[in-house]
Amino acid sequence: MDLSWDGLRLFLDVARLGGLTAATSKTGVSAATLGRRITALERQVGERLFVRSQTGYRLTPVGEELLVRAEEVEASMLALKRWKDGAIGERVVQVSAGPWTSAFLGRQIGRVWTATDRFGLELVTANQKVDIGRRHADLGIRNQRPTEQWLVGRLIGKVAYGLYARPELVSGVAAGYFVGVAGEASQTHSARWLHARHGDRIAVRGNDALSVLELVAAGAGISVFPCFVGDSDPPLARLAEAIPELETEQWLVAHHEERHSFAVRTVSERIAALMREHGALFRGQQSRTN
Repeated sequence: MDLSWDGLRLFLDVARLGGLTAATSKTGVSAATLGRRITALERQVGERLFVRSQTGYRLTPVGEELLVRAEEVEASMLALKRWKDGAIGERVVQVSAGPWTSAFLGRQIGRVWTATDRFGLELVTANQKVDIGRRHADLGIRNQRPTEQWLVGRLIGKVAYGLYARPELVSGVAAGYFVGVAGEASQTHSARWLHARHGDRIAVRGNDALSVLELVAAGAGISVFPCFVGDSDPPLARLAEAIPELETEQWLVAHHEERHSFAVRTVSERIAALMREHGALFRGQQSRTN
């Protein structure tokens, strides 16, 4: 079976956009021609790739499998083009992490990326795991060892958590209230821990990490933060020792095929070195940073 990259590229457009009409606008290829190309590809594969309906094209299980492999081919073709063109900044390394870790990397950008690098950097901030297997990111900082066979990971540290509040007994702090998390961010393990143990005392909530931090710093109540966040924020004070059951590992994860590329390897090594240097802060063993 000899599948052409041109055919796979059209398949990717139809799969991602959900139908021929949208793909026509992107590719400039007529709907009739796209339909024939998809049908020809299905004959080559020997299986239906889409379920066709009036509302669009939906991938079959075989189509889903081909999508993963076609995206791998796409990544390789893009890498080949970047190598051929030799253009500065065309290679962008995407690093996915939670809001607090992304903010930490942003403050330490000079340790991760410099203006002399022949690649760009993008921080992909998300509360949920970003799919590195489908190249939605090149590197990920996660709290668990990767289990997917196409991913590799290395342990780069541990992260401690503690309860923090504004030292002055004002507003919600004086009343013993807690600041909780709402929305998507409420699914993190620390947010669930806080709700399970102090849910009846949560008086105020924020729907993202920064708003919760601002509320606590203003005296609205007590909340749980990673120690590298709380111990680095002058308005906050840790109320007790780190919470043992909330401690997590910190894994740097990459796709096994991309990890050896120069740009990804360079960023990976810099992040690992940065995390080792600040290991005490992340483990909750350093009370204040400059």
